[in-house]
Amino acid sequence: MRVIIDSHVHIWNIDKVRYAWPTPDDADLYRNIEPVELKPLLGAAGINGTVLVQAADHAEETDYLLEQAKQHEYILGVVGWVPIDRPDEARRQLEKHAGNRYFKGVRHLIHCENDPDWLVRPEVLEGLRVLAAYGKTFDVVAVFPNHLRHVPDVAQQVPGLRMVLDHLAKPPIALGVGMEEWAAQLEAAASHPNVHGKLSGLNTACDWNDWSSDDWRASVEVAMRAFGAERLMFGSDWPVANLAGGYERVWEATNEVLAGLSERERAAVLGGTAKAFYKL
Repeated sequence: MRVIIDSHVHIWNIDKVRYAWPTPDDADLYRNIEPVELKPLLGAAGINGTVLVQAADHAEETDYLLEQAKQHEYILGVVGWVPIDRPDEARRQLEKHAGNRYFKGVRHLIHCENDPDWLVRPEVLEGLRVLAAYGKTFDVVAVFPNHLRHVPDVAQQVPGLRMVLDHLAKPPIALGVGMEEWAAQLEAAASHPNVHGKLSGLNTACDWNDWSSDDWRASVEVAMRAFGAERLMFGSDWPVANLAGGYERVWEATNEVLAGLSERERAAVLGGTAKAFYKL
């Protein structure tokens, strides 16, 4: 049986964990969204498992995600958080999670940092070296144009760190300008073999109320040329996906843009790459 993995979903419980986002202004998302709501969506799509990705920069949420992973067999891994800008503390937290089979990697909401160069601060690079030493991955919220340009530098300075660009670094589809520069930066990042890409979040990079898979094609073609199927993985970005169509529509669009690939390539993007990258 082909393994199909959704490499990027979020859950949250606003009664138990503090979040900077969503806020009460985000009425459709500002509620408890937990695995019981996710399971039927995965089942309807024929997806075997998923990876939970952090949505808050503190250890409290990571503990919550790991606890949920223990309780639901279709949660195959967790991308949590450690303070990578405080390397000694990051090391202590990584040591704490070293024996947890669900703890696969780390993410930090770098796009929420005021400093657009946060990713290449010396203390952050040192924290990423610590992360690499523990064999954990790094999900990069490299939102174009502020962060993607730094990824090649990180890849060179921390060559042992396996990175994945969440949402293909948000190509400026809706803007209609800047796509050539995005493509050039993505290709520069992908020239480093330790960098991967997530085919996720493209629906919210489009006009939320008027998009189709055709709007994704140019971005996906760039990503396929840059990474190849063996370094590209599918993610729904649910429940954020609900802002622009929802899970089913994202899944259908993903399959539409991948229809021209070989069976081997589709198998990689829809599961094989995530399984290998996160060691699921």
